[in-house]
Amino acid sequence: MSTTQIFYASTLYGAATIAAALDSGCFRTADRRVLLVSTNAAVPETTTPLDAMPGFEALRGRFDTVLDWNETIEPLHPGGWTPRADDLPLLQRHLRRLWELGDDRIELVVESLQVAPALTIAQLFPEAAIDVYADGLMSYGPTRNKIDPLVGERVRRLLHLDLVPGLGPLLLAEFGAVAELVPTEAFTKVVEELSGPAPSGADAGEGPALLLGQYLAALSLLTAAEEGELHLRMVRGAVARGHRRLVFKPHPTAPDAWSKALVKEAEALGAELTVEDRPVLAEVLYRELRPALVVGCFSTALMTASGFYGIRTARVGTRPLLARLSPYQNSNRVPLALVDTLVPDLEAGEERPAPNTAELAGLVAAVGFAMQPKIRADLREAAVRHLSGPLAAATRHHFTRRRLTSLGLPGGLPVPRHPRIRRLARRALKLKRRALGR
Repeated sequence: MSTTQIFYASTLYGAATIAAALDSGCFRTADRRVLLVSTNAAVPETTTPLDAMPGFEALRGRFDTVLDWNETIEPLHPGGWTPRADDLPLLQRHLRRLWELGDDRIELVVESLQVAPALTIAQLFPEAAIDVYADGLMSYGPTRNKIDPLVGERVRRLLHLDLVPGLGPLLLAEFGAVAELVPTEAFTKVVEELSGPAPSGADAGEGPALLLGQYLAALSLLTAAEEGELHLRMVRGAVARGHRRLVFKPHPTAPDAWSKALVKEAEALGAELTVEDRPVLAEVLYRELRPALVVGCFSTALMTASGFYGIRTARVGTRPLLARLSPYQNSNRVPLALVDTLVPDLEAGEERPAPNTAELAGLVAAVGFAMQPKIRADLREAAVRHLSGPLAAATRHHFTRRRLTSLGLPGGLPVPRHPRIRRLARRALKLKRRALGR
């Protein structure tokens, strides 16, 4: 029986990770390799699709066919469509005919298995073995949703870049998924294929400060005004550190008004800011611009800058965001925690020693348990050990008192054991929330 491998990607970063894994021999040979691309933006029609982005042609040759998920299911949105269980057999037959899969054995390689469209694709091929590749720092956190065992038990491996050396990912570990590293050298080689020529050492000079936008307002993590101010803080902090050439890489769907405000702010401070509006990877800019400093909030690109390219990095705004991130199990919490712990603060100018691997793993385990105590109940002991250990005070800002109390963890408030007293306490809390209009 022939084997077809279907690789699903929604970002150029994901496609580059797949390419690096293929080049490294992470996948066994197959009769056919299909790249299935998807555009998951709120309005896909206004966003450049993956297979039309600069540099994609360098990746195309690794696949026999490139298919478009948006075209397959139009006019439905990739992130909002989940088929009914009764329709799955019919839809699978339709896809096998449409994509000319015949009776091939299917192997799936997807990102973000917890949500559509990756989850949808996995459900449409119920007999396919699944490999998951990590979409950045989120792989170090726990699985955000409880996944149907009919899907989760089919996951064999979690392929990930070594963004935080020595730290193992928590994602999908509850299903026994084996974490496997994609070699850094293979990824940086793929980035070279996506890049233009790097500047020569003779005339390159010191590179600019590169500012990374994430469009956190679209994720409802900040308001548009708050994120605009966050970007202005990046400009002010970089100039305060002596940088006079700045480059801002906005999120592809961010408003143009933000970029204009940053240009004006830089001019007022005696600096020059240019906007890099090409839809390219930040890693491509590391190679092309050779920046002296990379500034961001909690982007995965901060870790590739320091770990893969040896570029100095700085963060802005992680502490306030940690304090307001809601609900506690928001999957951005572990990326925020890692950047807050490992990357120096731009405005404070702090240079602190990084925690050792065991300390960092303890923090991540504690945060992971507090986020998903039912999915990762096995992490309770590690969480108690960290929260009662010598680093508890220094990492207290990663936990809310309410969360620690509800889970009975060190640092929480003592809870009365008598059932009647506990019922009265819960009732009083409800009345207080009503009075406050929450």
